[in-house]
Amino acid sequence: MQNYNYRTATFADIEQLKSVGLNSFGQFQSQLTADNWKKLEAILASENTYIDLLNKSTCFVCEDNDKVIGMAFFLSNGNPTDVFQADWAYLRMVGVNSAYAGKGIGRRLMEICIDYARKTNETKVALHTSEFMDAARHIYENMGFVRLKEIDSRLGKRYWLYLLDL
Repeated sequence: MQNYNYRTATFADIEQLKSVGLNSFGQFQSQLTADNWKKLEAILASENTYIDLLNKSTCFVCEDNDKVIGMAFFLSNGNPTDVFQADWAYLRMVGVNSAYAGKGIGRRLMEICIDYARKTNETKVALHTSEFMDAARHIYENMGFVRLKEIDSRLGKRYWLYLLDL
């Protein structure tokens, strides 16, 4: 088995995080309308997306020979949104370079986030995912995340809110 390195990301990783975002979420381009793909692509390609997330989260990455190939952003409680309650920690933009799909990297990044949540005394970890992210939903459900409810559609697709009680 390949020996990957897992670590906390820094602002110096932004270009590589953008690359992972565009690659990992790019696999869904064909499942979105052209307009909705342009919206998602603009978010994924924007340096500000990653600056904003790094300013309020802890980002864990997976590297292969110093190249970032996977990422997961962990936001502690106290960062409420229209989807996530103030007392929940939550995950954003869990993604793995498509060349490394199926190697357990996404699952390992999730485990690292959950371990971090426990170490920082979080009680609940939430995330949202879409109807076109079948592999991700399977991982989340196998890890004990429970689908709470359907939330407002995004990018013209159905999305659900998941929660894990720690």
